[in-house]
Amino acid sequence: MSFIRPEARAAIWRCRELIAGVGIGVLGVSWVVGTAGLIWWLGWVLVAIGAAGTIIGLQRLRFRIGVGGPGVVQVDEGQISYFGPLTGGAVALSELERLRLDHTATPAHWVLDMPGHPSLHIPVNAEGVDALFDAFTTLSGLRTERMLSELRKPGSHQVVIWERHASHTQVHRLH
Repeated sequence: MSFIRPEARAAIWRCRELIAGVGIGVLGVSWVVGTAGLIWWLGWVLVAIGAAGTIIGLQRLRFRIGVGGPGVVQVDEGQISYFGPLTGGAVALSELERLRLDHTATPAHWVLDMPGHPSLHIPVNAEGVDALFDAFTTLSGLRTERMLSELRKPGSHQVVIWERHASHTQVHRLH
């Protein structure tokens, strides 16, 4: 028997990282204000951890668009797999060439491009899409804040979020 409505439980679960970060920060502040000595120093450490956890929790909350979309996403050892009702596939993060967000599809889709393979389209509300946040943040040069703001923009457009730049050949000057 549960005393929490299913909708409230789902909302709490969606904000779990944010709630944990705030809780750790509040505990740290209480130690800083109420004690001295070693616990006082540990309180400041908890405040820093809580602040970092709160920022990460806010980013993850902004990444979560919804649930109940078609298909299932799985991230395992650097490989993103999508099992959808009509399409599916897998992309290795190390081989990923481009990450796009396609607002022309309903719902919006992440489009992962890998050379020599068809693009992998993943709905932003697919089951397990939360794992993509961690996978995407490992991409060198990805601007997380830009990705999150593009995810919330309305309209029907397609935008490149991240692109791997080919190694530039060194130019030798004559003079």
